[in-house]
Amino acid sequence: MVNTMTEEEKRLHCCCFTGHRPEKLSQPEHVVVEKLTKEIRQAIADGLNVFISGMARGVDIWAAEIVLSLRDVGEPIKLICASPYEGFEAKWSADWQKRYNTIMQKADLVRFICPGYSRACFQFRNEWMVDHSARVIAVFNGEKGGTKNTIDYAKIRNVTVLLI
Repeated sequence: MVNTMTEEEKRLHCCCFTGHRPEKLSQPEHVVVEKLTKEIRQAIADGLNVFISGMARGVDIWAAEIVLSLRDVGEPIKLICASPYEGFEAKWSADWQKRYNTIMQKADLVRFICPGYSRACFQFRNEWMVDHSARVIAVFNGEKGGTKNTIDYAKIRNVTVLLI
């Protein structure tokens, strides 16, 4: 059978994440992970079954790990890794690199948004995720930066933003 869903129809089933690096969050990892898990479970209950992670340290990695763990216990969901460019993780600690690479290997789809690093590659990645989603789950501390830009872009594009 040929898949006849349009890009817009596919988007209706997708959810992406945005959020800060761990050092910019006021709450510890286990608290953020608990809140992310609750919102991901709600998204699944609402009919969203494809999740897109931008693969940055912190919220993106935690969300991807949650999606994979739920998929591993039988939830009919998929994970798309939208990394800004190949080698994005190269300067991270060994632990974060291991987590990143494990997720990339287990993902249903990996997309490198830009051919290499540029000042704009993170914004391009964030816009790509929003443009392919019906919902954004955002862990936001109120500061200017990439997370705020992604939230603002989602609002312009009329994509639902759920703030944690």
